Amino acid sequence: MCDMDDLDERIVAAAKKRIRAEAAFHSADADLRELLVEGRAAGKGPSHMAKLTGFTREWVAKIAPAPKS
Repeated sequence: MCDMDDLDERIVAAAKKRIRAEAAFHSADADLRELLVEGRAAGKGPSHMAKLTGFTREWVAKIAPAPKS
């Protein structure tokens, strides 16, 4: 393996940190989407859940459309 200088080591560390952050984001995003779908199934509207999340009503409605009757 080649010798890495301080900058190389910081680049590798930053890349690993970004990979962990991206994985954490995807996990949190999946959890939120699942809860939004659950909320719609429980009768909560997209406007209500938008207020809770800080996302737009349109985004919430896209992620969690009204359940089929």
